[in-house]
Amino acid sequence: MNPDSLTDQLSLFLDVLETGSFSAAARRHPLTPSAVARRIDGLERSLGSSLFSRSTHAVRATSAGLAFAERARRILAELHLARAEAVSLSSAPEGLIRIDAPAPFGRRHLAPAIAEFLVAYPGLDVQLRLIDSFVDLQGTHLGEVDLVLRIGPLADTRLVATALSPMVRVVCASPEYLARRGLPRSPCELEEHDGLDWDSLAPPYAWRFEQDGKLQLCRPKRLRMTANNAEALLFSALAGLGIAHLPTWLISDYLLRGELLPLFCENGLPAPEPSGIYALRLERETDSRSRLLLEFLKARFGPVAPWDLALQSGLQRH
Repeated sequence: MNPDSLTDQLSLFLDVLETGSFSAAARRHPLTPSAVARRIDGLERSLGSSLFSRSTHAVRATSAGLAFAERARRILAELHLARAEAVSLSSAPEGLIRIDAPAPFGRRHLAPAIAEFLVAYPGLDVQLRLIDSFVDLQGTHLGEVDLVLRIGPLADTRLVATALSPMVRVVCASPEYLARRGLPRSPCELEEHDGLDWDSLAPPYAWRFEQDGKLQLCRPKRLRMTANNAEALLFSALAGLGIAHLPTWLISDYLLRGELLPLFCENGLPAPEPSGIYALRLERETDSRSRLLLEFLKARFGPVAPWDLALQSGLQRH
């Protein structure tokens, strides 16, 4: 069904609901009362539910009709918003979009994506600010910027979040480390190894594995290095200092090149974590420039992240 016919059908339904009469609703449309009745009959058949009870003098909504009316109003509002946005974007969009993002993810993935976005939309400009922390827990810069990229669980329900990509975490180590210390066959053997871990604000699903149907903490007993930055842990893993549990967006290239080896991935990549990579904003109805960028990033990074697709192919070859 095209948007115009859907809009007409829902508008007609709501007019019948409001006026309580096919005749009164017909006066709002270039239709006869019998044509209105036929269209409502068709809508009810397509839904498989009776929306109105009919009598000689009035038409009243059933409980199903009242429930459908709430949805119909929301759908019409979204269609009107979509049309308005399409009109605003039919001419070349212009203006500035301000973004904060964690530095490691920003350097590897966001900056190249934004460069591609700006080539496609020459009238737009982006101010990208990379912040040092691995996760921006509070979205503290919102208000100063239009969007904040956030990695991890969502704590502040006042912020509007758009999911950009799932997050997968893989246990990994360098070939040199594994040749020296041996290969752990299961997560419960990790405590016998040297580890690399966060010294604060540890991701909630780091070192957690499903064992006997439950999520259990299994991590190395000795921590050769702790840091508050994911890249520092990556460099330590590459140097052969120990085992790390890092997100695939950070380590996929090193895994594909064999500079790091994945552990416990005999059956493919682990399942994505409940939390992922999000764009946060303050306003539920964001401006058309930011919405355009959000749609671009969602298509670029999801629903399956490109770095995970590359890893899935690489693991299958091995």
